[in-house]
Amino acid sequence: MTTPRPALLILADGSLFEGEAIGADVPVSSGEVVFHTGLSGYQEVLTDPSYAGQIITFTTPHIGNYGTTAHDNESAKIFARGVIMRQMARRRSNWRSEEPLNVFLRARAVGGIAGIDTRRLTRLLRETGSLLGVFGTADEATLRAALAKEKGTAGRNLVAQVSTVSPYDVKNTVTHGTKPFSVVAYDYGIKRMILRCLGEIADVHVVPARTPAAEVIARRPDGVFLSNGPGDPAMVLDAPANIRALLSADVPIFGICLGHQLLGLALGGRTFKLPFGHHGANHPVRDVVTGRVEITSQNHNFCLDPDSLADKVDVTHVNLNDGTNEGMVVRGARAFSVQYHPEAGPGPHDSRYLFGRFADLMRAGNP
Repeated sequence: MTTPRPALLILADGSLFEGEAIGADVPVSSGEVVFHTGLSGYQEVLTDPSYAGQIITFTTPHIGNYGTTAHDNESAKIFARGVIMRQMARRRSNWRSEEPLNVFLRARAVGGIAGIDTRRLTRLLRETGSLLGVFGTADEATLRAALAKEKGTAGRNLVAQVSTVSPYDVKNTVTHGTKPFSVVAYDYGIKRMILRCLGEIADVHVVPARTPAAEVIARRPDGVFLSNGPGDPAMVLDAPANIRALLSADVPIFGICLGHQLLGLALGGRTFKLPFGHHGANHPVRDVVTGRVEITSQNHNFCLDPDSLADKVDVTHVNLNDGTNEGMVVRGARAFSVQYHPEAGPGPHDSRYLFGRFADLMRAGNP
């Protein structure tokens, strides 16, 4: 049995938590502390590039009980700054498991802190909003000095840290007896589960976030996908102009999460930062056309102001917790987007139909 390594978590409001270090030996790690309410999917959350710059608090008290498997990774590495939990499972029990969560974290040089009261921490974040924080095995003075230098996620282009450097292809995996669609996907921090869902309807060509629209249009794709990603959408400076060019070329467009926000910015809309963001797998969203309620997976800190787009889009989905914009269609264009994650690894899958809607949109332009 390994000897526990004492660790501290300090928040920007001065709150201090004592616990034990887990994962890699990280003396100091700082970032924006957020909480995630999903009961499962800890591996998918950790490897989601949208968490770049953040320290993830899991509200479920027991994490790691089914281990990890390479198939569930949403990206090649962990971009999150660290993880906070009440207790890490001492044993893993699942036939798919390839290695324990603690080993998984160490192999990726990611640390964390366990043994703290995550209920108290979550209540604090809900009352005050997301806070900058720092954790590690270093002494308190060193940790506080690091916290004073942390800038958080607002006003930073974190997409540049997570986007692919070179284009690559994902081939269609489901044969329908007809030629698959051709889709160009902008990688602002794209998840592998999204690529699997797109791969069921199309051959996908993934391009870096800064790829000029002219290069995309030259490929004559059936559609363009705008991916999820981390940080402040207003700082992804090249994206709005590229998206406007794609809209002018009448290319079918589907956006998810950050892609939804960037589509709104391209139309002249505004974004704002939510108090503590939406991070979890149980957010109720209402389809305003059908009245149907979907339980959705979400991970975002910023949101579109619907009033800034009132004459340019029709809102299609609304968050039932706080009334925020969760989906829209662009008037006079073949473009739609949602704020949540319809691919939802590991679930829920209420919204997977949206990939079919994208296929229908492309099919309408290719009779």
